[in-house]
Amino acid sequence: MSPELSWHPDRLFPSEPTVRDVARRLYEGVRDLPIISPHGHVPPQWIADDVPFTDPVSLLLTPDHYINRMLHADGVPLERLGVPPGSRVLSDAEARAAWREFCVRWPLFRGTPMRYWMSAVLVDVFGLRMRPSAETADAIYDGIAAALDDPSFRPRALMERFDIAFMATTDDPCDDLEHHEKLAVDPSFTRRVVPTFRPDRYLEPARPEWRALMTKLGRASGIDTDTWAGWIQAMENRRAYFKEHGAVSSDHAHLDAETKPLTYANASRVYLKALAGEATESECKALQQTMLFEQARMAADDGLTMTLHPATYRNHHTPTFRAFGPDVGCDIPISVEFTRALHPLLNAFGTNPNFTLVVFTMDETVYSRELAPLAGFYPSVYVGVPWWFIDAPDAIRRFRKAVSETAGFSRTSGFIDDTRAFLSIPARHDMSRRLDAVHLAELVAEHRLDEDEAAETIHDLVAVNPRKVFHLD
Repeated sequence: MSPELSWHPDRLFPSEPTVRDVARRLYEGVRDLPIISPHGHVPPQWIADDVPFTDPVSLLLTPDHYINRMLHADGVPLERLGVPPGSRVLSDAEARAAWREFCVRWPLFRGTPMRYWMSAVLVDVFGLRMRPSAETADAIYDGIAAALDDPSFRPRALMERFDIAFMATTDDPCDDLEHHEKLAVDPSFTRRVVPTFRPDRYLEPARPEWRALMTKLGRASGIDTDTWAGWIQAMENRRAYFKEHGAVSSDHAHLDAETKPLTYANASRVYLKALAGEATESECKALQQTMLFEQARMAADDGLTMTLHPATYRNHHTPTFRAFGPDVGCDIPISVEFTRALHPLLNAFGTNPNFTLVVFTMDETVYSRELAPLAGFYPSVYVGVPWWFIDAPDAIRRFRKAVSETAGFSRTSGFIDDTRAFLSIPARHDMSRRLDAVHLAELVAEHRLDEDEAAETIHDLVAVNPRKVFHLD
């Protein structure tokens, strides 16, 4: 008989009994609170059309770049996993073979958060306790497939079951947002799903497709983008469109966080050069920084929370990018500097009461040195909780220790799951709640915090901080 999948009620809690008991009590106080998910990548069509999930692989493996990058590292070709999502429909035989590839390699995930999330999905969502292996692969596959035929496993039913009160998707500035419109007018849908304004491609003139995107932006906004003034007006138009459709934030990811703007005259000149394909690399970079600065100015005007997560070397393996496109797991973190980079932006908007900036990083060295001090002074700045590569137990605990001493708890964002793996959302939020309970329990055990204060703090981290930071009320 195959061993059962271990899923202990005290998972992530410390072995020391005094701290563990306090952590248990703190966790119980927030365990069943609704999920607030201000940033993620679940396709809105899944929810709007209540799209049935077809098979375990397209649901659990194909869209989860955390998992498929690990499988790729062990020699599994990405095409066997159906990557990129939506590129083709795997046959039943292909899907079973891909699932077997995953189950055979289950030991690869020991010690990783992917092991934690997938265990939660198998046990808590599907009620399956078989440990993945070559021997159990087919039985687990059949158990999941049978469940997916049940209407209770459709996206809307799962939104209710998971108690996801709020979910933000990630959307192109020129999207017509038809799926969000459909949800907004549906009286039977009681949850809140909103778009997020993600303009990265439109802010990077060095991209080969940038000039075509300017044409696309002009068409979507109905504003001529042949001038710098037109670009500004078109962006303001699309941000307003998103806000009218419920958006609460914009999201930005560039190679660095530089925000030094060109003068209006120079921006106008370089913009015209970029449209003509004549701008130099340095001019394109200067214009990108200016465009990011302009997004901050617009955020100070329209009130959309600005989230910033730089420092990713995109599409590191060129052959994979050429074969499969972006967002398939070959992005690699790099170091980043924030203090000097954000100086122009924060000088201009850092004390503006209508501006909110949430800064995320995958470079842990900047938490105590830069981000916590920035958030500890500027009313507009919040430190984003670890995500993408470091949304893992030990990294989250290091984050709390690094940030709280300088910025406290109130200057952090609340947990961000940042996932395409819909069924893992509850597990990711549960992991964060458990780890915050442990950190606060340690402060209580060391007599640095009273338990009633710790209970109030963890409630705020789950239910108050994200609502405040993303202006959900």
